[in-house]
Amino acid sequence: MGITSEKLSELLNEEKWTRAAINSYSISNFEELDSYLEGASKEDLGELKSLCDEHLVHTKNSIIALYISGIISLKKRLIDDTHLIQLITLFSDNRKWKIVEYLSLQVLEYGENMVVLRLLADCYISMGEEEKKYEIWERLVKVDYEETDIVRQLAEYYEKQGDDEKSVQFFKKALYRYISYRNFNQIKDIWDNLLKKIPHEYEFFMQIFSKVASALSNDRANQLLFELYLIYKSDENWDKAIELIKLYLHGDPRSVDARTELISCYREKYKDHSKLEDYINESNLLQSYRNVEEAISYFEKHISLDAGNFVFHKSWGIGRISTIRGEQVTIDFTKKRGHSMSLKMAVNALTVLDKSHIWVLKSVIPREKLREKVKQDIPWALRTVIKSFGNSISFRIIKKELVPSVLTKSEWTAWNNEAKRIVKTDPLFGTNPEQSDEFVVRETPISYEEKMLHFFKSEKHFYQRVKIIKEFLANSDPDSAYFEEMFNYFHTIASSYASINDHVVSSYLLIKRFSRQYRFLRKTQEMQFNQVFHTQNEMISIFQQIEDSDLRKDFLSEIKHDYSDWRDHFAVLFPHFLTMHIIDELDTKDGKPYIKTIFQNAYDSYKDRPEVFTWLVKSYALPIWVERGIPGEKVLLALLHLLDITFRNISNKKDVTSSRKLNRTILGILFDEGVLAKYVHEHEADSVNRIYSLMKDIEDVDPSKKIELKHLIKERFPDFKFIGEDEKAETISGGLIVTEKSYYAKQEELRRILEVEIPENSREIGAARELGDLRENAEYKAGKERQEMLNITANKIKTEIDRAVIFDPSQLDESKVSFGTKVDLFNKKNNTTETYTILGPWESDPSKQVISYLSPFGAKLLNHTIGEEFSFMINDNEYDYVVNDIRKADF
Repeated sequence: MGITSEKLSELLNEEKWTRAAINSYSISNFEELDSYLEGASKEDLGELKSLCDEHLVHTKNSIIALYISGIISLKKRLIDDTHLIQLITLFSDNRKWKIVEYLSLQVLEYGENMVVLRLLADCYISMGEEEKKYEIWERLVKVDYEETDIVRQLAEYYEKQGDDEKSVQFFKKALYRYISYRNFNQIKDIWDNLLKKIPHEYEFFMQIFSKVASALSNDRANQLLFELYLIYKSDENWDKAIELIKLYLHGDPRSVDARTELISCYREKYKDHSKLEDYINESNLLQSYRNVEEAISYFEKHISLDAGNFVFHKSWGIGRISTIRGEQVTIDFTKKRGHSMSLKMAVNALTVLDKSHIWVLKSVIPREKLREKVKQDIPWALRTVIKSFGNSISFRIIKKELVPSVLTKSEWTAWNNEAKRIVKTDPLFGTNPEQSDEFVVRETPISYEEKMLHFFKSEKHFYQRVKIIKEFLANSDPDSAYFEEMFNYFHTIASSYASINDHVVSSYLLIKRFSRQYRFLRKTQEMQFNQVFHTQNEMISIFQQIEDSDLRKDFLSEIKHDYSDWRDHFAVLFPHFLTMHIIDELDTKDGKPYIKTIFQNAYDSYKDRPEVFTWLVKSYALPIWVERGIPGEKVLLALLHLLDITFRNISNKKDVTSSRKLNRTILGILFDEGVLAKYVHEHEADSVNRIYSLMKDIEDVDPSKKIELKHLIKERFPDFKFIGEDEKAETISGGLIVTEKSYYAKQEELRRILEVEIPENSREIGAARELGDLRENAEYKAGKERQEMLNITANKIKTEIDRAVIFDPSQLDESKVSFGTKVDLFNKKNNTTETYTILGPWESDPSKQVISYLSPFGAKLLNHTIGEEFSFMINDNEYDYVVNDIRKADF
């Protein structure tokens, strides 16, 4: 049992009177206080905390009051941690390091705390515990996103330890943080260090270059860029070196040194070109008065024209330069060999193509050979086509280049699905940040964070972006430029109070959720829901549009906080968010009437809002409904009525998709979940009879389900009379009787659906999804509907196979009409003989007079013997027969 208020008052007064010194405290004193709090109820904890808080008004440094109040705050998950921090600081100032460690670890068990982590790190420094200090520092920089120097110290620590991976990780983190503080000296220092460690992470360095240019200046960014250029120059990677020095000149076009460097790279790259020096001189690249972009363009256009190079002409297509003599160029085009033109005309009329350009490959490689290569090596094909068009291209252009010149339309579908999977999963492919529907080839693997940002940018749907940023946080660190860019997107929307919609509200809730997790994040202006929503209908409208379940729960939390009548709003919002969360929140003494209202409203409007009613029936057993004032029989009758409605809707092609889904749900509740069986076993015959009568009248219910229900009733009530039914009708138990041939045919049908049709349809859905807005995408909707139909069919076949019993011909009884017999009937109404074969629903073929024993007509024939006369009615049609002959059927 926990400590009482009287006992706590004694302890506080004793501490005050004895004036116990800090130095006299040990860890055991706090362990004793912990034991006092064990077993205390929530109400007791609240009273004890109030007592301590009141005591602290007069005795600010009461160790007992500070500790108990602080620990109770932690237990109750309150945000205020000032008392424990004050207590830790007191012991830290008095150098009681073991107690500081004990108290800090107590606090950190409940979650990371920046102040406490700093105090604990200082404690370990004083204790000489270096390894523990670095462990705490690692935890600190994960929650304190303004800390920079410690991040760098961690990088240097792991560098000394020889852990290059962690060292680089922390140097990168420090670099991003120093950029935000615009500390160029530190940026330059870390940049130079990373150039030595990871010189070929080109995309990373280019991202840093861009950020420095934006945060500081182009001059500062160019200082860094030149160092990167020198590395690629020393590696003799002339393409990259030229790209970098051209970028440098874009920021500083008059730099003579940069122009000189560019020319030196050109000389190395084109050292075998006969007119290299001529074109350098003609371009005037070294003349500062000459526009650098124009000079580069002139040089590169002319230098690219060289013997052996492939070119493209808009009229003559692909060709290859055979000779360049003076001012005359000769080209061998596919359909026009030895064509000559002036050098000036060639510069303007020809586009030089790399020998790996897809147009070149299509012109020099036989179609069948190229087709096989493209089909078998999709990554190669993607790299080839993407690089052919400036290393940024959409799948629309890829299709244009490959179909029909390389692949057929039918081959494209499967190829396209696999190619899209590759560009999304292969780290050497990425998306163009400027054109979200275009893909690029990377030189170094893309990081998880960068790829997620690319997905975020390319995603048009708001709630898919919510999903992406949540997934990012689940797998990565929010202390990154990638997260910041995603976060700012929602922060901007959340600040748009001029027009309140679901995106604004969702963004606000998301920012608030993230800010609770990571205190360094910028908050947005507090949104008071009771002021934002002027009517309940406005609240419902916004709530309905929020697609993320976590944000809907946060929405409800805001309602609970801002409205005194929150229970009324919860009850109204429930039909729009079917979750036990609302029921659980209302499940108190004051909330139970609201729960009863929810159940009553669901029953009263089951035809108008069937999804609400069926969700509640599926989630809460019939006895719970009885507790809410609604008899179980009424619930079942409503379910059966809905079942009948769904069958009729499906038959009339009305709301087919939703009706099928609801139909499947109801059948699952009644049969798979055993609700009907349990009801039959627990209720009286009159009530069961009413349930069965309604079930019997629903024509489209699987006859085997009706037979199953009859068996349950017969087991419970052996003398039960099924009014209006022929007592002689056969009720075959033991499942669905089938022939061996049809059993294996049905298994093959199931295999084909699962292994061929569903995967093929899934690929088609994937292809349709790429076409754009799913809400206006007919191909996507059609694919989803077919997928649902295939799944329904597969589940139905699985269920039937599980129930199937293969008929044993040796057990055939030819003395009466039964499964496996062929019967000759004399029709007394028209004096003709009719012959029928009695098998099961799988074998049934009425056009060939093969009748299912479960069909209404087949069931009426069962158990009759030779010479017996009998008559019956089906759908107002009268039948009158004499059994002439019964024999074994051929099956």
